[in-house]
Amino acid sequence: MARKRRGNPVNGWLIVDKPSGVTSTHVVNVVRRVFDAAKAGHSGTLDPLATGVLPIALGEATKTIAYAMDANKDYTFDIRWGEERDTDDCEGEVTRTSDVRPDKNAIEAGLKDFVGLIQQVPPRYSAIKIQGQRAYDLARNDQPVELAARPIMIETFVLGEIVDSDHATFHVTSGKGAYMRALARDLSIAVGTVGHISALRRLRVGPFLQSNAISLDSLEALAHSPAAFEHLLPLETALDGIPALPLSGDEANRLRRGQTVPVFRASDRERLGDLREGDLLCAVSSGIPVAISRIQGGCVCPVRVLNL
Repeated sequence: MARKRRGNPVNGWLIVDKPSGVTSTHVVNVVRRVFDAAKAGHSGTLDPLATGVLPIALGEATKTIAYAMDANKDYTFDIRWGEERDTDDCEGEVTRTSDVRPDKNAIEAGLKDFVGLIQQVPPRYSAIKIQGQRAYDLARNDQPVELAARPIMIETFVLGEIVDSDHATFHVTSGKGAYMRALARDLSIAVGTVGHISALRRLRVGPFLQSNAISLDSLEALAHSPAAFEHLLPLETALDGIPALPLSGDEANRLRRGQTVPVFRASDRERLGDLREGDLLCAVSSGIPVAISRIQGGCVCPVRVLNL
């Protein structure tokens, strides 16, 4: 007999302002307890040191996590010049030092090489798997960690403020898979010194903004209270960049059963608008998301059915 899932079928997104010193997994567990939710997950880990926007998906919204993770993200962070650390942040051990402190001109000249599509080697202490093992587990056990460079997109990387001779603040908008710790490490080397991140905050993940975030303490105070649900965002928030396609009730039922919906008729052209073969869309019926779908072979084909 299948074991019954514990918790309630809560669906939607919650934006938590993660405090420093806790893991992203801890935040997910708190959210599940507050809502007594059967299922929850986050859209991209924040290091324990980091603070800021951590979107949490509940229930059927977990099927849209991949789309949130693909979205651009905004960060602000401080670099501490002159100290290289094995974790590339202030929680690690100092592995090298330098007396060089870059000035504003040197920093701004160095930033030019870190905008656009660049190659980045992830930090040794990261969750990337190497032959089935997490890189951070290998690093903690003093085993070799060889990570290949991979392409990432940095939309903007600007100097915010030179706080003092040892510290400077930066603002970044990045695409998927970019590590701010590695960005700080590599910029430090490029300006003739070494460095690490001493503070990191995420301000935005796609449509999820810090202005809509709730602190973890405030959330815990709402445990098992109807007021907690006032902070939930609709499942389709993560699909902000994906066009919606309205369907009739019969068409929606076909998608829910995993069947395709033909869109060959002349009357279909108007509602398809600019959608073309291969495009991704969110099929909706009576304002309710039905399935993340794709146009293939003249049909709407379900990719992920949403049971709402």
